[in-house]
Amino acid sequence: MTHGELEQIAQHFRLLGEPMRLRILQALCQKPRSVNEVVTAVGATQANVSKHLSLLAAAGILTREKNGQCVYYGLKDPLTLKMCELVRSQLAD
Repeated sequence: MTHGELEQIAQHFRLLGEPMRLRILQALCQKPRSVNEVVTAVGATQANVSKHLSLLAAAGILTREKNGQCVYYGLKDPLTLKMCELVRSQLAD
């Protein structure tokens, strides 16, 4: 791998290294949700959730779709969730 590719991979892992972002991914794994639905699901403030949603969307991990006054986020990259599941299964062993 090139130096640039390794940097991109490291950045991806840094994004996933925040527990709140993992909670957000878990909340979005079944279906897209509005920001307010994500806030309720993870039990955090809207400002905190919005910051994390923005970072995950900018990295290409989440989709972002505006529908009227609401913004809906969904999981764009299901491999990210699969990677989390693989790590979890290793922790159980």
